[in-house]
Amino acid sequence: METVEEFLAHSIRLEQEAALRFGQLADAMDSCGNKEVSKLFRQLADYSRMHQADAQARAGFRDIPQMEAGDFKWPGVESPETAAIWGTDPFIGRDLALQIALEAETGAFDWYKNVLDTTDNPEIRMLAKEFVEEESGHVAELHRWIALHKAGKPLPMEIVPF
Repeated sequence: METVEEFLAHSIRLEQEAALRFGQLADAMDSCGNKEVSKLFRQLADYSRMHQADAQARAGFRDIPQMEAGDFKWPGVESPETAAIWGTDPFIGRDLALQIALEAETGAFDWYKNVLDTTDNPEIRMLAKEFVEEESGHVAELHRWIALHKAGKPLPMEIVPF
């Protein structure tokens, strides 16, 4: 990352694509009657939209570059928090849904951590550190949900906000 504006453009896109994919997964689960998994994905989409709004607010007075899909520097084809499309399988259970969510949140954590570890820009470092802490909380919460599920315990009726 060369500039704070480039970092924020990436952060906005990362959260935007995460919200879109989690929403698609929730819609797929709704269409096949898998309401429990749909609710999980829908809430994750909502959280991604909140994080996108936060990144956009931080970009408020800055001139954020207009970037095409190929301009983004992701470790793979899609942004690192984009959940696996195979999550649209109508027979997916809560265990696999949680795993898909964990992989997406871990991808975002790893991406922000890499930015934090490789940037020389103190402002990018400060922002990346905040985003790493936020994504770390998401990963920890998903690990908690997975542990509850594996122990046969019910998950909270309302998912705790990250």
